[in-house]
Amino acid sequence: MPGLSAELVQQLYRTPPDRFVAARDAAVAEARRAGDPTTARQLARLRRPTVAAWLVNLLAIRRPELVADLVQLADALRSAQRELRGPRLRELSAQRRAVVGALVAEVRKLAAAEPDAPPASRLPLAEVEATLNAAFSDTEVAEQVRAGRLLRAASYAGFGEVPRPQLRLVTDDDEEHGEERQARRPGAQRGRPEAAPRTGRATERAEERAAERAEQAERAAQRAARAEWARRRRALDRELAKAQADQERAEAELTEATGQERDGAAVLDGLEAELAELERRRAVAEQDLSRAKLARRAAERAVIVARRRAGEVEAAVEALAAEEGDADAGVGAAD
Repeated sequence: MPGLSAELVQQLYRTPPDRFVAARDAAVAEARRAGDPTTARQLARLRRPTVAAWLVNLLAIRRPELVADLVQLADALRSAQRELRGPRLRELSAQRRAVVGALVAEVRKLAAAEPDAPPASRLPLAEVEATLNAAFSDTEVAEQVRAGRLLRAASYAGFGEVPRPQLRLVTDDDEEHGEERQARRPGAQRGRPEAAPRTGRATERAEERAAERAEQAERAAQRAARAEWARRRRALDRELAKAQADQERAEAELTEATGQERDGAAVLDGLEAELAELERRRAVAEQDLSRAKLARRAAERAVIVARRRAGEVEAAVEALAAEEGDADAGVGAAD
């Protein structure tokens, strides 16, 4: 394996989270077998994404053109916010809501096509929607979404990179009061006829007031949304911290258990080697014992034959001695 390839990383990050660790560890082992410790270390540093982050990564990997459209729209939104273009901002905000809704629907379809994905009722689509909204305001989140390397869901924190100035719309009352102040100034000309009211300017002021109220309502909605997302983010961060702690503890236990298993296997291999040696020595000893038994039986047969022969010789000696005794007795009687 020449190095950590983008294809391998994408393959891991489109793997469902419950199988991510096993797939990553298998890739690490493969890199080590291939003699590529650098790639093995880089793979080992890849962290498992949450289910929501996995769904966003799946969208970026399977449908990159849709995510590219989202990033392009986010750039346009931030540009409109910096330039304080209210009508254009409202138009793009409506597009944002439509795009995010379409992407969430696409995520649901992609998850349904994955054999190991959670059931539709358990998909964290609200977190997916929050992450996609966050990509509109945070360029770093947008880049992570486009790269398909997201590890956890993000929350929407509002639009705009430059603080908006405090603006105040001049109302009809302000206009009237200004005219009164102008009339009260020293040296003001009296008796000059007043200009006729311009209905076009009044209509323009009414439209400006309506636009300002719409912007104020949108900002209020954004503040409420930010507060709600922040609350949910804190709750999810606590849950994530606990889950990560449980994961680290489980991985530590797995490492310890793997070490114990490896040590036990080594001990078993040693015992099996000793057992094989004992079996070999036992076979040799059984062969020696068998030969010794055969030798003993042959010796027993030889002893029996020797004893029988010795008995026969002894009997012959005794018979000969008896004949000699008889002969000596006969000679004595003759004398």
